[in-house]
Amino acid sequence: MTVPFITSVYGEAVAEYIIKKSRFIASLKEVQTEDEATAYIAYIRKQYWDARHNCYAYQLGAGGTIQKSSDDGEPSGTAGKPMLEVLKKQGITNTVVVVTRYFGGIKLGASGLIRAYGHTVTLGLESASIADYKPYDVLTVCISYPFVSMIERLAPDYDIRIAQRNFADTVTFTLEIPQESTNKVKDLITNNTNGTAIYTEQGNKTIPIIRSHT
Repeated sequence: MTVPFITSVYGEAVAEYIIKKSRFIASLKEVQTEDEATAYIAYIRKQYWDARHNCYAYQLGAGGTIQKSSDDGEPSGTAGKPMLEVLKKQGITNTVVVVTRYFGGIKLGASGLIRAYGHTVTLGLESASIADYKPYDVLTVCISYPFVSMIERLAPDYDIRIAQRNFADTVTFTLEIPQESTNKVKDLITNNTNGTAIYTEQGNKTIPIIRSHT
């Protein structure tokens, strides 16, 4: 079974933007469910209880199958929607963002609000760690001792994670292999062990690969 590819904020992040004396604070968090998203929104609203607005947006699932946003009292379409559009444009899902606004006394106008809320979310994503949840197949492979070094050499070439090594009469490796490489890796191991390798499928999992900040 193919596991969907997901990119999300990893953990939490905060960023701030000030324009015309209005203070915008983006609070972002990785979430898996709507309940987690709504709980985080409630937490931020409690933290910034004295702010005029706590607008939010989130999307969940591969491709953003669940999407929701709120202007929280700002003019319709000037806060939640542009916030959600930033998440969509950057392909970020399983993430909730709340932008808190402390009004500075100078009106920004509809277009100014759209730009400010969108920009604040962008700043939040720039400050966050971003993870690509890469789908891996998990399998065990049983081989004889002469082929151990072959497995060890093969692993870094195909981003294979060796989760476990069990040494007995034979050697059993538990391997986590990127799904796009699974068939190729199995063919290589089979060919290099003269067809003696024994495989057992263990399912699949997603593993977060953290992007490096540039």
